[in-house]
Amino acid sequence: MKLKDQFLKTRKETETICSPLQTEDYVVQPMENVSPPKWHLAHTTWFFEQFVLVKYDNNYKVFHPDFAYLFNSYYNNMGKRTQRQDRGFMTRPSVSKVYEYREYVTNAIENILKDHPGNEVLDLVEIGIHHEQQHQELLAYDIKYILGTQPTFPSIGNVFGWEAERQKQEWISFQEGLYEIGHTGGGFCFDNELPSHKVYLQDFQISNKLVTNGEFLEFMEDGGYTNFNLWHDEGWHFIQNNGIAHPLYWHYHDSEWQQYHFHGLEKLNPDVPVSHISMYEAYAFANWKGMRLPTEFEWEVASDKLAWGQLWEWTHSAYLPYPGFKQAEGALGEYNGKFMLNQMVLRGASVATAQGHERKTYRNFFHASSRWIFSGIRLVKK
Repeated sequence: MKLKDQFLKTRKETETICSPLQTEDYVVQPMENVSPPKWHLAHTTWFFEQFVLVKYDNNYKVFHPDFAYLFNSYYNNMGKRTQRQDRGFMTRPSVSKVYEYREYVTNAIENILKDHPGNEVLDLVEIGIHHEQQHQELLAYDIKYILGTQPTFPSIGNVFGWEAERQKQEWISFQEGLYEIGHTGGGFCFDNELPSHKVYLQDFQISNKLVTNGEFLEFMEDGGYTNFNLWHDEGWHFIQNNGIAHPLYWHYHDSEWQQYHFHGLEKLNPDVPVSHISMYEAYAFANWKGMRLPTEFEWEVASDKLAWGQLWEWTHSAYLPYPGFKQAEGALGEYNGKFMLNQMVLRGASVATAQGHERKTYRNFFHASSRWIFSGIRLVKK
């Protein structure tokens, strides 16, 4: 697909994800990590405006002088910005004005791509496309949290659903040895997937399937959330301080467990993979089973023999730079490198992951406490 077509498809897909929303849904921010959909729509547009148009289009006129400040996320090199926790306070600009902003910038990028731009522009547009696709998945997380924390559990349709894990439990064995890790060959990748390098792994056996709701319910019924011996100390304090005793979006109503998804509240399906799990909970469950979580390197080595892509899978690997990693200069260097501290790696993809991002070398990362993301559990035998 031509870059221009990929760009236009990406821009349209973001707006399609938001299309079932009411105007009021676009603005709220029920917790710091959840950004309002209006902000996502504007920020992904800001990226193209500030990184491409302002720098490379001499005839471009900025849509609004305040937007560079309002919709910068964490790029210190790009100037001052609003604080993340304050995004939900912005009733202005309006949702309609943000959509005008999107159309204005989309047309300008389309025009610059018609004029045979240099490789720098093409590379930046490609990064911008992948950046917006990442925000499409974040939009799915954030919209679900915005709706799923409302008392009426509104439905916007049967989207981003998970299939039952009905395959027979098997353990796939890998021998100790030296394995190559990281992105190789052609195609796009992020800088944190580079450079490729070798790691030595011990023998391991990894599950062919994800942990299901039914299995996790057994953990709960056996007192998993009340047995401090199963938990990291930090995880134990996290669930105690936040009153957590079950996965996010689980509700006990009418003598049965129910789960909220985009089509509303429904009876818990025991065969569907357990989701919206923090790394703390994933670790405690694995401990309860007498097993462990895979390292990100074990996961990558095993990925060719696994069925994956329903949920991002927690690993027990800290998010650190690969040997020889080089952080780019300037604002783009802030994209991944500066977050390589106090984050854990997830591997795979989810049902909300944009096509093309489901690479086995893709390194997703979140803090161990994160539960609103589309995350699940795969086990490795000790």
